Amino acid sequence: MPPLTGSIEIVLGGAAAVSAGVLAYAVRVPSCSLLAPSVHRGAGVRPAIALTFDDGPSESTPELLEILAGHRAPATFFQIGANVRRLPEIAREIVAAGHEIGNHTDTHPLLALKSPGFIDRELAAAQESIQRATGQRPRYFRAPYGVRWFGLRQAQQRLGLAGVMWSSIALDWKRQKPSVVSRLIEGAAPGAILCLHDGRVLQHRPDIGVTLRAVRELLPKLMEQGFRFEKVTDILCPTKN
Repeated sequence: MPPLTGSIEIVLGGAAAVSAGVLAYAVRVPSCSLLAPSVHRGAGVRPAIALTFDDGPSESTPELLEILAGHRAPATFFQIGANVRRLPEIAREIVAAGHEIGNHTDTHPLLALKSPGFIDRELAAAQESIQRATGQRPRYFRAPYGVRWFGLRQAQQRLGLAGVMWSSIALDWKRQKPSVVSRLIEGAAPGAILCLHDGRVLQHRPDIGVTLRAVRELLPKLMEQGFRFEKVTDILCPTKN
């Protein structure tokens, strides 16, 4: 009997380890859609890249808009509802410049272990704040920290949001410019979705100097390699010329 008990414990322990591994994969891996439908790259049929910026708007976003305008580079901004309410004029400036706005929740919480109701309220509040400030209702959603959880699928469906992750993330909130640029150059490929940040969660007047310097260096390098820039809406369209 003891050997049988030991075997059962081994089997149960192995099953638990497998389940934990599957859950970790579903929660964090950008290419996984087990918990909520999402994409992490475009079709890759043309030399185009989508630049995306999370956590804004911030007081430094206008400087980023100037850099993008100088290279005629459209982008998609995944914005936090609380930051939009704080800086609605900057959110409107983003739209006026021809960029696209996505939903990045209302207060940037870690969604893991949160209830479906909490998740739905976070997405809905951000949708409302963004639409009220800009007149643009987001079509795309990016989870804070890239973490998905149970209930997110239903919230996205109810609000008409498609999940968008990334094929390469800059880590621009903790790395220096050379590392940020090299990471994104390495991740550059037709259909790539690059993730940077024009804010630092809910900070007022965040220091995004690394991001700004990296974007100034990155854009001409990618253009020299023959890439052009598209919004998420366009990078996901395989028939676009």
